[in-house]
Amino acid sequence: MTAITVIKNDHAGRETWRYQGRVLARGATWVKLEAFFNRPDVAAGYHTFRRGDRFVEWFFSDRWYNIFQMYDAGDDHLKGWYCNVTRPARLGEREIVADDLALDLFIAPGGAITVLDEDEFAALPLDEATRRAAREAVETLRGMVAGRRPPFDAIP
Repeated sequence: MTAITVIKNDHAGRETWRYQGRVLARGATWVKLEAFFNRPDVAAGYHTFRRGDRFVEWFFSDRWYNIFQMYDAGDDHLKGWYCNVTRPARLGEREIVADDLALDLFIAPGGAITVLDEDEFAALPLDEATRRAAREAVETLRGMVAGRRPPFDAIP
């Protein structure tokens, strides 16, 4: 499979993080890849991200979010999903670029949804159309979880 670089930008298009992944599948408006968490462990309260956790990630050029399905570095059990609300990703052959809008969702393996960083999102200098698209992305993700639509079909 093809190596690919993922570049995470802030809301203003400034790079905040970059990492390598491996393309698993690709469509006209999406890329599915595998990557490994490459930072020191982060205990976020709702979840602990561990160095080496395996992520299966979906990026979309026609949706205002991306989805990371997370597996434990130790025994590869499903740890849940992390969804970033972003502007639609720019999908290249060797690079994916996404502008993060601060608003995130964590979905536990049992289906409980935690919306994160609402205050940070509210403080961003965004136009109303961007705010509306971001809020609609949250509702779309909630609907996907409730309907157990892929990749949330692993929820019991």
